[in-house]
Amino acid sequence: MYYNKFKSEADLPKDDSDEALQLDDENNEEQELFEHHRIVVDKGQSMMRIDKFLMIRIQNASRTKLQAAAESGSILVNEKPAKSSYKVKPLDVISIVLPHPPKDTEIVPENIPLEILYEDDDILIVNKVAGMVVHPGHNNVSGTLVNALAWHLRDNDFTKSNNVRPGLVHRIDKNTSGLLVIAKNDFTMTHLAKQFFHHTIKRRYVALVWGDFTEDNGTVTGYIGRSTKDRRVFTMYADEEKGRWSVTHFDVLKRMQYVSLIECRLETGRTHQIRVHMKSIGHPLFADDTYGGDTAVKGPQFSKYKQFVENCIALCPRQALHARSLGFIHPRTGKEVYFEAPIPNDFKAALNKWEHYFETVLEKQL
Repeated sequence: MYYNKFKSEADLPKDDSDEALQLDDENNEEQELFEHHRIVVDKGQSMMRIDKFLMIRIQNASRTKLQAAAESGSILVNEKPAKSSYKVKPLDVISIVLPHPPKDTEIVPENIPLEILYEDDDILIVNKVAGMVVHPGHNNVSGTLVNALAWHLRDNDFTKSNNVRPGLVHRIDKNTSGLLVIAKNDFTMTHLAKQFFHHTIKRRYVALVWGDFTEDNGTVTGYIGRSTKDRRVFTMYADEEKGRWSVTHFDVLKRMQYVSLIECRLETGRTHQIRVHMKSIGHPLFADDTYGGDTAVKGPQFSKYKQFVENCIALCPRQALHARSLGFIHPRTGKEVYFEAPIPNDFKAALNKWEHYFETVLEKQL
């Protein structure tokens, strides 16, 4: 079963409203958590249940809603999810984070350099560097792609009227590099949103993952949802009530015994989809510290090998994932356009090191 917020094309948003950017999470591969409240507990505060404490401190907050927020992992104490029964202590830092920005959020334009591969009156193609957050969120209030876009498109009327998300149609994770398409007007936003809705946007990623595959290609499916233990992490569920249907197709490009270079084609675009899917089949992304790829998952336990792996991670200290290509129908011309961005230097350096190791050491053992 596949669930969509919009039942048919007739239900698609016809303007640049917030819903045009929220097509059932299809366009939100990186779902940032936004800090709505931040409270530092007073030094003299006596121990008290956090739900009761927040009822006193937050205007119009009900205990039922606060308990639900705690259950979903949206209440953090010192950066860690807290249960509603948690007893607050002096100097605790309490944050309430939600997957949508506060209504009064205003993006400050920042003159941040962008690698723009293409631009016309309707679209902007950006090659995002690894380490740049797409949208301001919890602990990321500036220096984001959206801040940079607000500056680059500061004279654009559409951007001015959509300050919270200037032209943003989809996202990729902070530590994933690669291509994003940005809409520069209402017409383009709606047109691109429809293409995402109908899965006609062609997105291909390259990833370095742990382990070898018995097959040359495959498909991973399942329901992805937030972990009940940590709101920042996603996991696979068998129950459709706990997650959203997701599909990733992959092809093996190169085998290097302990790691493999693969290409992934997204049919859906859930948060952390490729990272969660690859982990679920025993192939976490290389250097992915969130999903267990930042250690020697495969290979011998020799100290020299472990040091080699650490050296590779030092070259690419983030998940080895790159949104390499993007293809879609240009909203204005009606013609198919295609863009490609080469593997960035950090990813390439780690890949080259693995290739050399395989060719000089491992291949001789086979």
